[in-house]
Amino acid sequence: MPKSTFIPNADHDFLIWLDHFIANLTPEYGVLESDLNALKAASADFRAKTAHANDVAALGKQATADKNASRAIAEALIRAEVRRIKARSDYTEGKGAHLGIEGPENTYDLSTAHPDLTGIDQTGGVVALSFSKYKSDGINIYCQRENDADWVLLARATVSPYLDNRPLLHIGKPELRRYTAVYMLKDKEIGQYSDDIVINCAP
Repeated sequence: MPKSTFIPNADHDFLIWLDHFIANLTPEYGVLESDLNALKAASADFRAKTAHANDVAALGKQATADKNASRAIAEALIRAEVRRIKARSDYTEGKGAHLGIEGPENTYDLSTAHPDLTGIDQTGGVVALSFSKYKSDGINIYCQRENDADWVLLARATVSPYLDNRPLLHIGKPELRRYTAVYMLKDKEIGQYSDDIVINCAP
C-alpha cells in the first residue's frame, strides 16, 4: 500500500504541521507521556537542524558575493597598473609578454564581435555580470525586467564583473531579468549585441 501523504513535504510546512500535531495530542488519544516527550524532542532537534542549514546556505551565498567583490577589486587594481605600465615610453610587447599582459585580444575585431556576457544571481536583486573588454573601452549593458516594454540602458561597465544591485520590484518575490550588451569604443557602440541571458533573481 502507498504511504499516507498527510505529512507535508516542505520543511517549513512540516514544522507548522508538527507543532499543531503535538499541541493537540490530548490524553483522550491515549498517547503515552514518553512518546509525547520523544515527539517534542524530535521537533526541537529538527527545528535546530533546519535553522543551522538555513544559516549555512546564507553564509555560502554571502561568501560567494564576497569572493566576487574581492576579485572585482583585484581586477580593477590590475587593470589600472597595466595601463600605467603600457603608458611608459620604454614599454615593449616583449615586456608585456613577460608579465602576461599581452594576449590574443590585440587581434580582436570589435566591428564584428559581440561581448560574451554571463550572469550569476546573488539574491536580493543583485546580479553579477561578467564580460571581457578586449580592446574596447567597455560595454553598454541593457536590461529588460518583467514589466519593461523595451530594453533599458542599465550602465556602461568598464570593469568585470559589473554588479546590478537594483532592488527587486516586489520585495520577497522573485523576478526575471533579461540582459544583453554591446562593446563601446570612443563613446560609440560597436559590433554586435551579445546573446540575451535570462537571470531568475531570487529574493
